[in-house]
Amino acid sequence: MIATPANSLKLSANDTEDLTVISACLQDAVTVGSELQYLPKERKFAAVFSRFRWEDHHADGMKRWVRAGVHFNSVLGVQSKGFSRDPETVLELLALEVQSGTDGTAIVQLSFAGGASIRLQLECIDCHLTDMGEPWAGRRLPSHPVDRG
Repeated sequence: MIATPANSLKLSANDTEDLTVISACLQDAVTVGSELQYLPKERKFAAVFSRFRWEDHHADGMKRWVRAGVHFNSVLGVQSKGFSRDPETVLELLALEVQSGTDGTAIVQLSFAGGASIRLQLECIDCHLTDMGEPWAGRRLPSHPVDRG
């Protein structure tokens, strides 16, 4: 069992609005292909990210990161595009984008910098994010080319 600090995030999403919150928490999180796993027999997609703690960013300049596990249940299928499973290739998550079906189904796309994406076909939205371990101080604040203008 992994001990987590009292201010760690532990979130669940069961609808589009909830998933928007998880997407915001994961904005600019980084991972590698080997940290992404589809388990078809369990109908689960799981990932481990190093996420910037946007909720913990202070004017004191401290840049804190934390490992976070994310998983989706009720996954009916997974497709990927422009995606490398190379353990050395860093993937930067831009957003989770969701399209809800009228019957409770959903399509969730994990969009990464550089155009890579993973598309999850879901029977229903059932997502969980859990911070794992202690945060650490990082040297960089996430930025995008438009931020560097």
